[in-house]
Amino acid sequence: MLKTLIILVIPVLIIIGILVYPRLVQRRRNHFKNLPFSPQKQAIVENNLPIYSCLSPDERRRLKGHIQVFLAEKQFIGCGGLQITEEMKLTIAGVSCLLLLNSSGSYFSKLRSILLYPSTYRVQTTTALDNYVVVESIEARLGESWIRDQVVLSWEQIKQDTNHWNDGHNVILHEFTHQLDSEDGKTNGVPILPKNSDYSVWAKVMSKEYEKLCRETEQRVKTVIDAYGTTNPAEFFAVATETFFEKPQQLLDKHPELYRLLQGYYQLNPVQWI
Repeated sequence: MLKTLIILVIPVLIIIGILVYPRLVQRRRNHFKNLPFSPQKQAIVENNLPIYSCLSPDERRRLKGHIQVFLAEKQFIGCGGLQITEEMKLTIAGVSCLLLLNSSGSYFSKLRSILLYPSTYRVQTTTALDNYVVVESIEARLGESWIRDQVVLSWEQIKQDTNHWNDGHNVILHEFTHQLDSEDGKTNGVPILPKNSDYSVWAKVMSKEYEKLCRETEQRVKTVIDAYGTTNPAEFFAVATETFFEKPQQLLDKHPELYRLLQGYYQLNPVQWI
């Protein structure tokens, strides 16, 4: 009798959990969104996020709410002797949450920790040349996104990016775009889209623009989008996002279809911020 009761109760509890848990999460997030944003936090965001002053009052309010949730849910870990400061956390949260500005968002659902190095860091890599030969090497990196649960960044690079906002290079935007890309378990340049019909449009435009960048790079034509985007479709999506936020007018002029596609995905029109 007890065994039968347990068998009947467990599925009910699971269903209740599935229905109730998202509401609890949203309630908790709403709590953090409504917390006061201190003058100290405000000053850091204004100083370290050049685009902040261009946002509308409503966009600033939403961004600050997203920042509060991000800081509550993510862990920051200093590496290479770096001591994590409030400035570092707010800068990373502020830039990354631009990607979520007009989205209800899952707040980079797979991400748990941000590892931050003082500057360029080195990692050991292994490459299999064939079935019998493996080459080990040391690579210098400025950032990387792991499909599992971590983003790794260089604070020195972040400071350079925030001081040169319009150069089209931003390690935070780049690596957190990879996080959006990998939310479905694959990092292939195709994030989770609202409707099934959106995927065919995404594939058509992104494939066309990716091939165009590869072709122009081979011909040594000067491009608005960084040539690193030719590495693969995932890197193209990340680099295109950097360009969308930092060089919106140039992207719109040279690649209107790509701009409109990203505008629809992010629900933003950065040209208005110029």
